[in-house]
Amino acid sequence: MIDADSLARLALFADLSWPQLQDVSHTVDEEFFPAGANILRVGVTGNGFYVIVEGAAGVAIGGRERTRLVAGDFFGEISILTGEPPGADVSAATDLRCAVLPGPALRELLLKHPHVALRMLEAGARRLRATNEWLP
Repeated sequence: MIDADSLARLALFADLSWPQLQDVSHTVDEEFFPAGANILRVGVTGNGFYVIVEGAAGVAIGGRERTRLVAGDFFGEISILTGEPPGADVSAATDLRCAVLPGPALRELLLKHPHVALRMLEAGARRLRATNEWLP
């Protein structure tokens, strides 16, 4: 379990009240990954939603790092929401501390806390716009 104070510092949860943050803190686990650890792999079923609390992760497509995620960023949601395996590799660029929500619980979290869903949608839109820069 990760504490509500740690969640409160993350933009994804910025609109939640203190009781809501405490509620969410009871639904997420805390995981640590050493630098270089593989977290998600292309083609392998994604079964967790990860929010970076400390550290950085690299997102690679075709063996080439496309972006770096830092505290407050998240990953794994696309596989959960679409039911498809990850389309990118995600690995710990530094030692990494994440809040992790099991895949089946993500939909419940988003329905229970629409502000989190909106922030996730906004981030997804920014990512989609950024992918245009990746295209040849």
